[in-house]
Amino acid sequence: MITLITGGTRSGKSSHAERLALSLAKRPIYMATARIWDDDFRHRVEAHQRRRGPEWENIEEDKGLSRHALQGRVVLIDCLTLWATNYFFDLHEDVALALEQMRREIDRLAEQDAHFIIVTNEIGMGGAQASAMQNHFADLLGALNQYVAAMADEVILMVSGIPVKIKQANN
Repeated sequence: MITLITGGTRSGKSSHAERLALSLAKRPIYMATARIWDDDFRHRVEAHQRRRGPEWENIEEDKGLSRHALQGRVVLIDCLTLWATNYFFDLHEDVALALEQMRREIDRLAEQDAHFIIVTNEIGMGGAQASAMQNHFADLLGALNQYVAAMADEVILMVSGIPVKIKQANN
């Protein structure tokens, strides 16, 4: 089962995903994909960590999501945007190669019998980006989001802290 939660910055995606995971399991897995690149971002990550309690099993994984045995678990992956950033820069901004590798990784992940709650961002909703590099990344993330949404059983769009179901299983 895949639940994709998407929305803009500070729309409540992670908080909603955490509540959902805790409603489904006593001890869910929190798979964090971020790399720490500056002090400001470190503070954001620490705030996320403080919000979570001891019931979470934490896994730090910047690229190889499928290498973990997750069978039968509820797994919150936060987030595709940061995960895609890792591929984008490691592959020198090669959008096609990054997308190909991430699709393969998502396919391997989805082979595991688990409930995945995946958080991502809708960075393209604001229009054109400020630079060619940012446009290329927006293209990459948009294509990745579409790929995951197509295979997801459920897609939730967060708007000002309100979850709006835009795809539900059997629809």
